[in-house]
Amino acid sequence: MAATVAKPGIIPRVLQEHNLHPFSNTDTNVVSKPEEDVEPKVPPQHQRLKLTDFALVRTLGTGTFARVCLVRPATGTDDERAKVFALKILRKAEVIKLKQIDHVRDERRILSDVAGHPFITELITTFSDHDSLYMLLDYVPGGELFSYLRRHRRFPEEWAQFYAAEIVLVLEYLHDEQGGVAYRDLKPENLLLDGQGHVKLVDFGFAKRLGSRDSRPVETYTLCGTPEYLAPEVIQNKGHTIAVDWWALGILIYEFLTGYPPFWHQNPIEIYKQIIEKPVLFPAEPPISPNAQNIIRSFCTVDRSRRLGNLIGGTQQVKTHPFFEGIDWNALYQQQIRPPIQPNVRFPGDAQCFDVYPEDDGKRDPYTDELSRQYDHYFEGF
Repeated sequence: MAATVAKPGIIPRVLQEHNLHPFSNTDTNVVSKPEEDVEPKVPPQHQRLKLTDFALVRTLGTGTFARVCLVRPATGTDDERAKVFALKILRKAEVIKLKQIDHVRDERRILSDVAGHPFITELITTFSDHDSLYMLLDYVPGGELFSYLRRHRRFPEEWAQFYAAEIVLVLEYLHDEQGGVAYRDLKPENLLLDGQGHVKLVDFGFAKRLGSRDSRPVETYTLCGTPEYLAPEVIQNKGHTIAVDWWALGILIYEFLTGYPPFWHQNPIEIYKQIIEKPVLFPAEPPISPNAQNIIRSFCTVDRSRRLGNLIGGTQQVKTHPFFEGIDWNALYQQQIRPPIQPNVRFPGDAQCFDVYPEDDGKRDPYTDELSRQYDHYFEGF
């Protein structure tokens, strides 16, 4: 997760992790009745963990209501204490205040279901205490892809093709094999690199399983995401589907190739206007190939019924686009293709690839007994 900071070499953008719509939110302002919890796919021995079972190494990232820390077991054999994990800490009071209960529950449920995909972070287990929720995740040591984009200013097209292709495999899995899961927050900050340089999609805080009804994708009206990556139908509150992820992939490829998104302004409202009213325009420098321009325009089609990835043929049409010519999709899935960036990971638990964040100062809204009585049942099973 990324804080709201100016990034040298890249146009800074507003990175908000809660409702971004300027108008009333008809979906996230209501706390829904808890659904039947699906037991997470975790080993039984991990189900009664507590925070004191871990030693904090350092903070890896911060957000509006969560912090991700590098941790290792506090006790055990030398080999056991040498293992490292990422621990996502969510403060219950902030989750409630920002109306994120459903998003947090969805994140846990979906991460449990998608465990094992090579390009998605793996949820090991979850636990909770009086005032916080915890998600124990595999540690991805290569850092944010955004950091490498900032360092290089922009990527060569071959690099953009590689990372976009790995993301296509993730979206294919979420959309086609996981019952229509919309990720809804695709951006470089949510893409980490593993020790070999392969992509890992993290932070499923806005992911939602939409499914289908009468052979048509179910729409949702939850208004969330990052302004520069929002599809027009989200901004216009018309109802959206998994097609929003393909729009975001087009924006992402554009940013890979130029170093900045096609729609940007200091004021998010102006960004929304640009997305709805203006076409994607390409700079003279750096030159963008015709195939790259075509796939970006095909993803960033305002009419989602004509949007690449949302047509008959779905992901297969994306894979056969000329931009991806030469990609061996099976070899890519098997991680047999050498990534363009090799992170400098010196040892297990090395965190030098991550930016430095202030450590937790302990200041937070209290989770009062009244809040506990009113909301604890929503966090059961965590």
